Amino acid sequence: MSRIGKKPVGLPSGVTATVSGQTVEIKGPKGVRTFKATDDVSLAVEDSAVSVTPRGSSKRARQQWGMSRTQIANCVTGVTDGFKKELEINGVGYRASMQGAVLKLALGYSHDVLFEVPTGITVTAPKPTEIIVEGIDQQQVGEVAAKIREWRKPEPYKGKGIKYKDEYIFRKEGKSK
Repeated sequence: MSRIGKKPVGLPSGVTATVSGQTVEIKGPKGVRTFKATDDVSLAVEDSAVSVTPRGSSKRARQQWGMSRTQIANCVTGVTDGFKKELEINGVGYRASMQGAVLKLALGYSHDVLFEVPTGITVTAPKPTEIIVEGIDQQQVGEVAAKIREWRKPEPYKGKGIKYKDEYIFRKEGKSK
């Protein structure tokens, strides 16, 4: 039995959910998210909560049970609070700035890196060494943050590069005589 799957997903005030077939549509103050569940689970909305139950006792049905419930809970969190990833830039001359819908990164290359921000995602640079990625889709927020970080990953000797705010960089000792 899935401990996660057993719990119904509570809907806070201002959030509505509608189930049509295997699709759940969740509307909230920040937007609308949909999730399409597999045929191994059944979905139901009852007294301001979405419940997920497996169809049968096969291994796949039990796997989809907890995963579907978590995906629906993430949709509810996205339309109420949203998701946020914070990045830090370390290095002399490394900086970031927003120019419209384009993130301009100076990362020690011979040219500035121009990163087009996808729709549905908000990127801000409150300081030249900070980048904040926000949105209602957790997967998309994480993917955009990872693509920005990919331009200059933190190196282990001086820690220069783009890192997540809560990330620990394992430092190495340099050469010694």
